[in-house]
Amino acid sequence: MFSAQSLGPLAELHVHVGGSVDPAVMWTIAHDQGIRLPSKDYWDFVDLITVPDDGRVKSLDDYAALFHWTELIQSSPDAIEQSVHQIIGGGYRKCNITTMELRFNPMKRNRGGERDLDHIISGAIRGMERAELEYPAVRAGLIIMMDRTLTFEQNEIIARKAIHYFERGRGIIGVDIAGPRHPDFHYRDYERIVAACRRVGLGVTIHCGEEGDPGEMWEVLEYLQPKRIGHGILAAGDDTLMKELVRREVILEICPTSNVKTHAVSGLEEMSDILRTFLDRGVRFSVSTDGPEMLQTNIAQEFELLVGSGILTPEEAAAANQCAHEASFVRDKVYPGLALGIF
Repeated sequence: MFSAQSLGPLAELHVHVGGSVDPAVMWTIAHDQGIRLPSKDYWDFVDLITVPDDGRVKSLDDYAALFHWTELIQSSPDAIEQSVHQIIGGGYRKCNITTMELRFNPMKRNRGGERDLDHIISGAIRGMERAELEYPAVRAGLIIMMDRTLTFEQNEIIARKAIHYFERGRGIIGVDIAGPRHPDFHYRDYERIVAACRRVGLGVTIHCGEEGDPGEMWEVLEYLQPKRIGHGILAAGDDTLMKELVRREVILEICPTSNVKTHAVSGLEEMSDILRTFLDRGVRFSVSTDGPEMLQTNIAQEFELLVGSGILTPEEAAAANQCAHEASFVRDKVYPGLALGIF
């Protein structure tokens, strides 16, 4: 019987802070901040911020709506610090995750401008640094997300913040564009912003190809030139697009349980067809959870599901895990003084 322990230390690249904190911790954070919740019953709260198996979540829009509550609860420097700290420590303890990237949108946690963005970002960094001190085997990094429902000006501010902290070596490693699809949003409008991030050395990963028009993946490749794409499952229906992904050496961040529970795919049979097509065409991919607590899974269970269902062989699972380690934007941290030889 296959066990994910056989893969050794695991890597997870696609993890949303809003979907990755234990509900018990979120419950405590909410009460610490005096946030009024829809129910005073803990188990009602768990149902509020998780994706059940009863079909209540029927689409990606339903899934995105769950983040309203988690992002609200995480809307303070202390709350985001506790959240990031708990995710990294929990991932290592539960699944031996030694390479972990967390992504979040600071502007969705500043309560419409009431909170200062720098305090939110600094809180997330403190949580990460505390976890790394406690678990020195872990290499962690934070990805700052822009959003398809925010204005161009708001997203530009987010990108500038990412550059600011990256240039100071404070744990920000990449940028992303995510959020619900919006009719007025076009990836090509962000060519200049994303290019600026890429020039300073930030990693670029973009959510696309999970639903809607697969042509958006072509737009992303042409204008934003990412190293990785979040999800990207629609590429399996386009041979030319898959060849382009291979040529550009773009890694897809695949989240199997997420895609099944949000109905981006019809089930494991379709997920199998997609991943087998990628393997046949040489498209490289990693495996992630998207949000382990919200989706009631973890990275070890994802690999065990894929191998146990016959979708991947143990060797292919190991290759996907190795791909994630290699494709990570996290780099070994070097103090400037050490690099200059002054210590």
